[in-house]
Amino acid sequence: MVEKNTDTDSLKIVEQSAMNAITIDCVIFGFDNGILEVLLVQHAEGISKGKWGLPGGWIKKKESIDNAAHRLLGELTGLDNIFLEQLKAFGDPDRFPLRRVITIGYYALIKRADYNVKAGFTAADAKWYKINEIPDLIYDHNEILDYSLKQLRNRVRQAPIGFNLLPEKFTLLELMHLYEEVLGVEMDKSNFRRKILHMKLLLALDEKQQDVSHRAAKLYKFDAKIYEKLTQKGFNFEF
Repeated sequence: MVEKNTDTDSLKIVEQSAMNAITIDCVIFGFDNGILEVLLVQHAEGISKGKWGLPGGWIKKKESIDNAAHRLLGELTGLDNIFLEQLKAFGDPDRFPLRRVITIGYYALIKRADYNVKAGFTAADAKWYKINEIPDLIYDHNEILDYSLKQLRNRVRQAPIGFNLLPEKFTLLELMHLYEEVLGVEMDKSNFRRKILHMKLLLALDEKQQDVSHRAAKLYKFDAKIYEKLTQKGFNFEF
């Protein structure tokens, strides 16, 4: 009489029923001329050919999830020094029509002027869309985008991550417009100026705007080192 190896059989059943399809999808935010935008790609092949969605891809077997996210963004933008944070897993059983696929959502903040974004080999086109003009996206990508926008709005109130969307040198008005656009509110100019300068996170430069039709405004830079020192002492960025 031959005894069955029930442990091995059970393991095989589990392996056969377990899912092994995990991807990454990333919401890439940019800020241009006072408008918050999101980078979308048009698929060039597969069941979503011709449709728009978030940039993303598969995770390699021997790389971490974070490394995969940085790699995928690097392949798209050509640069790797990007502000990137994980959102959460999106795993509705029906989110992908052909089989069960879980995706890990990320969001990134980039300075538009620093990047010459081109469509990857699986995309027909890459285009920036205004946040209030997003089309219907593939699968659950509209849901991922909405979730990331809520996360961004929460985070900019708690930490100065918004500076990742601005050029290195900016005016206070440009900074205010950024927060207005991200938070969807209208701010009082004098109150904003007083509050942001009181935090002492900005370096006032001996420079002004160039080639503008109005009165040139003073330029500032964000001082990351000062922020780190203040944070170590218990500084709390509340905007």
